[in-house]
Amino acid sequence: MPTALITGITGQDGAYLSDLLLKKGYRVVGLVRRTASADVICARLKWLGIEDKVEFVDGNMTDLSSLIRIMQDVKPDEVYNLAAQSFVGASWQQPLLTGTVTGLGAGNLLEAVRIVNPGARFYQASSSEMFGKIQEAHQSEQTPFYPRSPYAVAKLYAHWMTVNYRESFGMHASSGILFNHESPLRGIEFVTRKVTDAVARIHLGLADHVSLGNLEATRDWGHARDYVEAMWLMLQQETPDDYVVATGRTTSIRDLCRIAFSCVGLDYEPYVRVDQAFMRPAEVDVLLGNPKKAEDKLGWKPTTSLEDMISEMVEADIARHTAAAHKLTRK
Repeated sequence: MPTALITGITGQDGAYLSDLLLKKGYRVVGLVRRTASADVICARLKWLGIEDKVEFVDGNMTDLSSLIRIMQDVKPDEVYNLAAQSFVGASWQQPLLTGTVTGLGAGNLLEAVRIVNPGARFYQASSSEMFGKIQEAHQSEQTPFYPRSPYAVAKLYAHWMTVNYRESFGMHASSGILFNHESPLRGIEFVTRKVTDAVARIHLGLADHVSLGNLEATRDWGHARDYVEAMWLMLQQETPDDYVVATGRTTSIRDLCRIAFSCVGLDYEPYVRVDQAFMRPAEVDVLLGNPKKAEDKLGWKPTTSLEDMISEMVEADIARHTAAAHKLTRK
């Protein structure tokens, strides 16, 4: 039975990746920070019904000694680094924390793998945000990077450290340059989930509007459930490499709102307000990935359309709010 160590296991991607690996017969071990809110932190794993099937180890991406200890104890065959301060907006408020966890944390984990188990296969969660102020209409593995946020800068450091450890030490280290990927497990602070949650609350009479930033910004959105399969496929290749993972379709936030509100038979315009407080200091206007390399070399393609994904998210948020209302009524 192969063993996988996942950092960031309690996040959206960590939960879906755990589910995928468990179904493939893996022993799944997740690194978690010591916290008094474990029941809340594991909510995504509970939502998928797999919390009891995953092992947890205490550690921290900023503490190299803990990572070395975990590598010695767990002896993973595959290491998936999904840990990060992952919200772009927060990275301007906490730029140094973002750099320490998202950037240097990846360096710590790479070093722990190199010292203890250099034969383990390593996956780094890179980001389309690294392209930032895009230099090509369709971003591929050869497109120059131009990061436009502390988050993107930190991710770029982690990305190039992964490349350097691969080339310097011969490690099987790959990066997935993932474009935006969403699901019902997406954090409420991200725009897709913010919109679908608002649609649910408006539909149920719990809210009358949602405030957003730049409605004209466009993104290449896919489903996290599809994207974690690409992560796994990268570590099954004989030769490590970097891959863009995307749908090849870009959609504006305005159209995202149109799709989401149409799920409950509403026109989005009366309910969506633009608030300058949600504008980025340096906007990334367009992201559109070219996934040809992943399609050709990994045999990977997305299976869930944007419309189906948004419908799934709206239905999940309606179910969440309905269940919460029933719980309050019973009290």
